[in-house]
Amino acid sequence: MRLDVALPPTSLTAIPEIARNAEALGFDGLWSSETMHDPFLPGALIALHTQRVQFGTAVAIAFGRSPATLAYTAWDLAQASRGRFILGLGTQVKPHIEKRFGMPWPASVTGKLREQVGAIRAFWRSWQTGQRLDFRGEYYRLSLMTPFFNPGPIEHPDIPIYIAGVNLGLARLAGEIADGFVMHPFHSLRYLREVLAPAIENGLAATGRSRAEVAISATVFTVTSPDEDLLVRSQIGFYASTPSYQPVMALHGWQDAAEQLSALARRGDWSAMPAQISDEMLETFAVVGSADEIGARLKERYSGQVDRLSLYLPFVPNQRDAFWSRLRSEFEKTEPHP
Repeated sequence: MRLDVALPPTSLTAIPEIARNAEALGFDGLWSSETMHDPFLPGALIALHTQRVQFGTAVAIAFGRSPATLAYTAWDLAQASRGRFILGLGTQVKPHIEKRFGMPWPASVTGKLREQVGAIRAFWRSWQTGQRLDFRGEYYRLSLMTPFFNPGPIEHPDIPIYIAGVNLGLARLAGEIADGFVMHPFHSLRYLREVLAPAIENGLAATGRSRAEVAISATVFTVTSPDEDLLVRSQIGFYASTPSYQPVMALHGWQDAAEQLSALARRGDWSAMPAQISDEMLETFAVVGSADEIGARLKERYSGQVDRLSLYLPFVPNQRDAFWSRLRSEFEKTEPHP
């Protein structure tokens, strides 16, 4: 199991120091998200200021972009980093796509994402091999690639594509077509075992692929202090209020709580949400313990279940350095068998 860290939402000027520190501490990967900033721009700085650490988007919003723009950006980052870039894509939800990105919401989420991934790979094949660009589907019809717009082959053309999701459809799609599945932080170990992992396996079986071909990457809520307790309860409440995420709550019999949280969200009463998250919910969706205990507890819960793990807590150099060092050291120890 690889241990990664998440970039904080910060300016580009801070990225080189963060990346160098993460690599020096021995972390395996750095992930950028699409919240307050563009998720790709940090990658160029990570590529230039590190030598070993992998990096990627967790996630970039796929439906806010064309396959061409995604293909070009990923190609350049893979070349600059000598093959260390991972393209992580997420769909977001309909209101954000339509009202924040100004893009159309598709009739089929999995159908469009399947095509988008196929179209991106069609660009890459064309550039790497000289094969004619010819991709035709319901959402994309791509056939024009002249030499003036062709960046040509690169040394590391096999760029992994991870897709993110919460529910069955996207998990199954990851098993069918992706190199990895980015698991939403709003999950439980039971939801992973009973819902997501079987869906991925179904996708693998449908295409004759093996489990080793899809890496499961988990972002995990952790609580080591009262401040983190409040923050995580707030985040759990926020995610549980989202209708498309409510199957996670339903699995545990917490539909009523999810409906109450949705009602608070409709009223904009975000401050009331943490009180709705019981201790049982907190310990189901987060790993709770002291700073000294959290590494061992993470390993105990996730070893044998996921391939990559990162904390929801962002990595910031010169803040809690002892905590991050202890965490990395814990993962360097021999992992228990699942």
